[in-house]
Amino acid sequence: MGREEREEREEREEREEREEKEEREEKEEREEKKRGRRRKRGRRGKRGGRRKRGGRRKRGRRRKRGRRGKRGGRGEGCEVLICHRSVKPRERRNEERGMTRNIRVEKLSQQPVEEQMIELVERKGIGHPDSIADGLAESISRALCHEYKRRVGAVLHHNTDETQVVAGRSCPAFGAGEIIQPIYVLLSGRATRFFEEQEIPIDVIARRTAREYIRDTLCNIDVSDHVIFDSRIGTGSSDLQDVFKRKVPGANDTSFGVGYAPFSETETVVYDTERFLLDLKKRIPAIGEDIKVMAMRSADTINLTVACAMVGRHLDDLNDYLETKEVIVREIEENVCNCANREVKVQLNVADDPESGSVYLTVSGTSAEMGDDGSVGRGNRANGLITLNRPMSMEATSGKNPIRHVGKIYNLLSTQIANKIVDEVEEVGEVYVRILSQIGKPIDEPHMLSIQTTLKEGANYSRVQSEAEEIANQWLDDILMIQEKLMKGELKTF
Repeated sequence: MGREEREEREEREEREEREEKEEREEKEEREEKKRGRRRKRGRRGKRGGRRKRGGRRKRGRRRKRGRRGKRGGRGEGCEVLICHRSVKPRERRNEERGMTRNIRVEKLSQQPVEEQMIELVERKGIGHPDSIADGLAESISRALCHEYKRRVGAVLHHNTDETQVVAGRSCPAFGAGEIIQPIYVLLSGRATRFFEEQEIPIDVIARRTAREYIRDTLCNIDVSDHVIFDSRIGTGSSDLQDVFKRKVPGANDTSFGVGYAPFSETETVVYDTERFLLDLKKRIPAIGEDIKVMAMRSADTINLTVACAMVGRHLDDLNDYLETKEVIVREIEENVCNCANREVKVQLNVADDPESGSVYLTVSGTSAEMGDDGSVGRGNRANGLITLNRPMSMEATSGKNPIRHVGKIYNLLSTQIANKIVDEVEEVGEVYVRILSQIGKPIDEPHMLSIQTTLKEGANYSRVQSEAEEIANQWLDDILMIQEKLMKGELKTF
């Protein structure tokens, strides 16, 4: 070991010792404050018998509310959360946590999205070039997480969110077609390549994972001949103190995340249309994975514009193409639109010009084969949609480090909190959650967590405020669950 390495290690050990000492002192100080508060409460309880009886009545009312919440809760695990809220007062819970988080709940006085005259919503399907880039970045990040944990027992620093898809060239035709120039995929970002004495094969993992993802996602692509994978992932270094010492990691940046619930009817129609077409592909193989759905709701009419790449080898001729289009539109109307309360009008591949023979025909089912490039973060937000009537973060979620990158974690966490509030608090309408971090601070202690909600008529604002705050606190207590779900692929990022 060289002199510079020894000095660096000694400095790191000294820094770790200082931080451990500071943590012990802070813990002792918190415990001393707790003991002081308990002694004060004990003296007040002895002097004021009536206060004790009043306290019992309040706890009884809370238990009743908890039982009502149990019957009405729809979210996963809601019984545990409601019981937790109903038994312990807010002050007691904050004492047990050893902190009081900066959470603010406020009434939102605005016209709900469902009542606005115009609403615009978009979704880019999994075969769209931007979504391909998102999917590749996220799958590589997930593969690196598993490899790091297998080799060193922890997830080391990495970000693979700079992936780019460069379009190739093709010659589509009915009953045939061929790729002339392969799609070029640049796998980029940063990752820790060295840990102690071992070197981790980042590029091998990235290329292997990318090939598997394309093979599983785009069924008409030959990954050997139709795609070039170029791994240019740079070298990053891990903060070993943050990786191995902290139970809850510190934020990598000062950033924010945004989420909301519930989906509007238009948002639900857009999301379900793309998912339905992927399922319909099993019966109509001419449907490609590159599907883009754009909705414009004007008052009570939803106008749906769908762009769907059609696969030439599954179509005999132009008439077969046009007939297949009609079948697809009819299937959307019968299986998606009929579930909506509003009138839904569907148009498919509106740029087609049958007279000139110009139609949306592809070899592979994606426009990335000819003309359309893709980049991470340029498509869907973390909830799978692009929603112009809602607040959005411009942060690219896919490919970010799932352990401490708040731009990723907070966008997903805010959506989880908003959904939980809508599921469990009956008096709310729309819920918007914004979470802001400060670099270096523990990710479960955000600089600000803001909850804005519209209220139903006759709602008890104090109760809504208390229950919403407790749901946010519960999710922050369990924030490591977001990391686990991301590494298992249980949370979608686009």
